[in-house]
Amino acid sequence: MPLTVDIVTPDRVVLSETATSLSAPGVQGSFGLLSNHAPFMSELEPGDLRLVLLSGNEIHIAVTGGFLQIFDNKVTVLADAAERSDEIDPERARRALVRAQDELRSAQDAMSRVAAEEALSRARARLRVAGE
Repeated sequence: MPLTVDIVTPDRVVLSETATSLSAPGVQGSFGLLSNHAPFMSELEPGDLRLVLLSGNEIHIAVTGGFLQIFDNKVTVLADAAERSDEIDPERARRALVRAQDELRSAQDAMSRVAAEEALSRARARLRVAGE
């Protein structure tokens, strides 16, 4: 039985597909899901969420965090933000990476450093998914 996968953000439904497998960037490490997986929930960190569709094609989606749940072969991803690889503007993502690196270098306190590190992680995830 295939996985039914829905990826949603506060703004839109990013994807609703049927897949044979999925891998995701969990906060405690990457993990994979196949059909008939035990019920499971995980917090996501910024990274590449990959699906293998029934056709064998792969879809890559940059997620910036959120939660994933699987129950009865239905996967629901509630992402803070998510973009398919073909939606990412690599030049814009590179500019965001440079901006985050600059912010990290100039961070004056712990909160600024954490915000810059999170922005850097999101930019790197977007660039990986875009194939850069």
